Amino acid sequence: MKPIPYHPGEVAVQEQADTRHQAAHLAQILQTELPPQAQAFLSAQPLLVLGSTDAQGQLWASVLTGPPGFLQVPEPHTLLVRAQPAAGDVLAANLAHDAAVGMTVVDFERRRRIRLNGRARLSAEGLTVALAEVFFNCPKYIQAREWQALPTPAAPAQAGPVAATLTPEQRAWIAAADTFFLATAHASAGADVSHRGGQPGFVRVLDAGTLEWPDYSGNGMFQSLGNLALDARAGLLFPDFAAGHVLQLTGQARTDWSPAHARRYPGAERVLTFAVAQVRPLYHALPFRWVFDGYSPFNPPVAEPPGAGA
Repeated sequence: MKPIPYHPGEVAVQEQADTRHQAAHLAQILQTELPPQAQAFLSAQPLLVLGSTDAQGQLWASVLTGPPGFLQVPEPHTLLVRAQPAAGDVLAANLAHDAAVGMTVVDFERRRRIRLNGRARLSAEGLTVALAEVFFNCPKYIQAREWQALPTPAAPAQAGPVAATLTPEQRAWIAAADTFFLATAHASAGADVSHRGGQPGFVRVLDAGTLEWPDYSGNGMFQSLGNLALDARAGLLFPDFAAGHVLQLTGQARTDWSPAHARRYPGAERVLTFAVAQVRPLYHALPFRWVFDGYSPFNPPVAEPPGAGA
């Protein structure tokens, strides 16, 4: 279990944010295999968020689900996901060949999360991932939710219309979100998926093709922003925990370090802007439901956007 060095994009962002010393200290948590506590954690979870790249090079974030036990660890360097991509998800095509993937598993009830990156192979048994990087994340900005099985089977997953911009309904969906997932990638380090959370309204929809959100204080390692510093491609996934739908976006993201821009968002240290290239709604992708229990005590308040109510 050796420390995994940071790539140049991560180092550059750490230096700009003045977290280089903090990141160097935390490098010890980056592992290449799953420790026993991670194996127990994974076996209890019903949801995996996975980032992958399509044939056109676009990044996507997807969900894989199953009853607890569907995430298995046959040996410390391997994760077996006993699930298949939902019908209509681009994930199945993205995994047609051995593919670099980034993954995040969140225990919303206990506010814990783990990130796992590696290379994946899809078969009739499910997804086998050869792990290259494993680490637990801090619990900040995770909204507490308790998952529940449905009393009757959910409707089968169904893809909605693919579009280049957001509909008014999708814009409202995003504006009300308190959680989303961000997929990024690095040419040699591979793909990565991170969790993002805040009070409803922390993601602003500037127009039908542009989103913006604050970047709050975190662990200072900057895997996501480090990837974006070298490669602007990104994939976003917004879950609807109550209805079981997900909204997938792909496009490009950039980080704005302007203090004046950050001041528009309470608690923000930076602001990210996302330009939408394609939108894919996927209905009934989540066969479970999550009951909301409370917002994270770390969430900063949300201020009204400039001009709101004018």
